[in-house]
Amino acid sequence: MSSSFGTLFRITTFGESHGGAVGVVVDGCPPRVPITEEEIQRDLDRRRPGQSRITTARAEQDRCQILSGVFEGHTLGTPIAVVVHNKDARASDYEPFKDVYRPSHADYTYDAKFGIRNWRGGGRASARETIGRVAAGAIARKILQLQCGAEIVSWVSRVQDIETPPPDLDALTAEDVDANIVRCPDGPTAERMIDRITEIKKQGDTIGGTVDCVIRGIPPGLGEPVFDKLEADLAKAMISLPASKSFEVGSGLAGTYLRGTEHNDPFYMAGPGKVGTRTNRSGGIQGGISNGEHIYLRVGFKPVATVLRPQQTVNSKGEEVELTARGRHDPCVLPRAVPMLEAMAALVLCDHLLRQKAAGSLSPAPEAEPAQ
Repeated sequence: MSSSFGTLFRITTFGESHGGAVGVVVDGCPPRVPITEEEIQRDLDRRRPGQSRITTARAEQDRCQILSGVFEGHTLGTPIAVVVHNKDARASDYEPFKDVYRPSHADYTYDAKFGIRNWRGGGRASARETIGRVAAGAIARKILQLQCGAEIVSWVSRVQDIETPPPDLDALTAEDVDANIVRCPDGPTAERMIDRITEIKKQGDTIGGTVDCVIRGIPPGLGEPVFDKLEADLAKAMISLPASKSFEVGSGLAGTYLRGTEHNDPFYMAGPGKVGTRTNRSGGIQGGISNGEHIYLRVGFKPVATVLRPQQTVNSKGEEVELTARGRHDPCVLPRAVPMLEAMAALVLCDHLLRQKAAGSLSPAPEAEPAQ
């Protein structure tokens, strides 16, 4: 079941890059959650190709259709199916190298595992598969908003060696992020990032970087020790995204340079019955459980594997050949990775919220009054 994710809020995605459609089935969504195609479409529009000059030119509108599980604008508690039909697929772009293993793609490894592969745009290994994740993430995000007022905001924090100044995590909004095509909330830094991506694209090359994410409003207590720690499930979710290579939470790798006295987050009483921390190097998670502070994480993405320059490789016959790739590809995945990352964060947190509620409902009932 490698195409399924989650425990109580469980999704299964389907479809391939140049097949008829892609989509998702969501099982375990509570009933009576208000949701519309328009709400799902907003997140899909942020993910879709062809948004700007620094993304792939594939012209897909990615219009979603809810097939089941929603009636009169509310979820029914039954499986929700959402589908997006591929409208601008061009399998012919890939036919010249259908027997050639593209460097750093999944071509060889899919062949090694299955003995067969869909060579049209990478098939199931394409980032187009994430449409289902983003659609399901929109539903999960709605549940989090209704249940605890949670907000999830991601942004491009670094492109190659161009890094944005840390934003105000209390005030940062999606509008700040979407104010420019690279989705960096700092205007001057965004311009430098756009110029770098444009330059690299002209050279037929690609670059990577990092996307950061803050989740506000998550209550303390989410996470399941020992193997289902909240950061462990977040790590799995993020590293399952195409092109992702690293995951950090809180201080991340930088925290390894500190002493314990420098890294610890001192507790204090933030209000009646409310425990807070004066710093947040833990990134809102301690012992694998949320502590009520902002959850802060970072994901690193490698350069897109498809470069429009000659590369040495081999084909399925074991012959060494030279490959010059064709097709429509992102020179940098980061701007479109922002909604993908938010979706995976929403899926993990919604699942853990429902698990926490389920665990609470299993608490021993009060002892009955003795019969008179």
